[in-house]
Amino acid sequence: MIGTRKDLLGLEDLSAEELVSILDTARTFREVLDRPIPKVPSLRGLTAANLFFEASTRTRLSFELAEKRLSADTVNFQTSGSSVSKGESLKDTARNIEAMGIHLVVIRHQASGAPHYLARNLDAGVINAGDGTHEHPTQGLLDIFTVRERRGKIAGLRVAIIGDIMHSRVARSNIWGLTKLGAAVTIAGPPTMMPAEVERFGVTVARSVDEAMEGADVVNILRIQLERQRGTLYPSLREYARVYGVTSERLKRAKPDVIVMHPGPMNRGVEIAQDVADGKHSVILEQVTNGVAVRMAVLYLLAGHKAQGEPPVENVPTEAKQTHGEPSLHPRR
Repeated sequence: MIGTRKDLLGLEDLSAEELVSILDTARTFREVLDRPIPKVPSLRGLTAANLFFEASTRTRLSFELAEKRLSADTVNFQTSGSSVSKGESLKDTARNIEAMGIHLVVIRHQASGAPHYLARNLDAGVINAGDGTHEHPTQGLLDIFTVRERRGKIAGLRVAIIGDIMHSRVARSNIWGLTKLGAAVTIAGPPTMMPAEVERFGVTVARSVDEAMEGADVVNILRIQLERQRGTLYPSLREYARVYGVTSERLKRAKPDVIVMHPGPMNRGVEIAQDVADGKHSVILEQVTNGVAVRMAVLYLLAGHKAQGEPPVENVPTEAKQTHGEPSLHPRR
């Protein structure tokens, strides 16, 4: 189970039971975040290092906040101004950080497999915060958590993932997690942005965005990963928006209570129309909030705890406990 693992490197290797364990623990921490003082002492005495070799806003801040909410000590690393610019290897950088007493390492890296390499060479727990075009497990988990909180389940839902599938680590983590929990996943996007091995993912490939949207319970929209493309894979942004952009008109093909998601950053007017991004179906900002709870759950479980419902709340102010009582286990609407 996830509580016995040292690392979280991807969702491909997790079982359905492990996924549910993380989601259930995240639900408890989501309740913690709603308290007047949203903090628990679960990781007091532990230190987490955030190693970001690529630009990030939501993921980096979300992990930092999750660590602080769990009372862990946090150190942040960025390549600019570090010894990496002097030629130090990834392994040496991480091992030097670990020698300072680090217990958990969160890493985002442009090379697929970098977190796996670290995990093999460090005693500290390693969490993949996005590696190349491989996986982004905590983004996949927070997306799935958001859907489950809104719908109360994953099994039987129809999920459409639209956009640059080939270069998206978010797409891969979503696909692995959703299919293991029983969702039917359909993907759509430019043929030049579809991975050759896509059939093995257990998804349906739609011929158009309109086809993918038919009867969808959830639409997850991905941006074009320009930073990972070696050449132009579409005629123009205007043409991409016309053929593959999700508009309110296209959204009418989905179910009336469809959920619209986007991992960010958004390119408004390209892959997602302005009124869709800000419309009544959008849960994009909810995803961001849920991301903190999910990352709290992952940190908590990898630190050696087991999912047992309510995390330790000793030292949480009495008024916070009295105000909110026991965490609710009902889906958030």
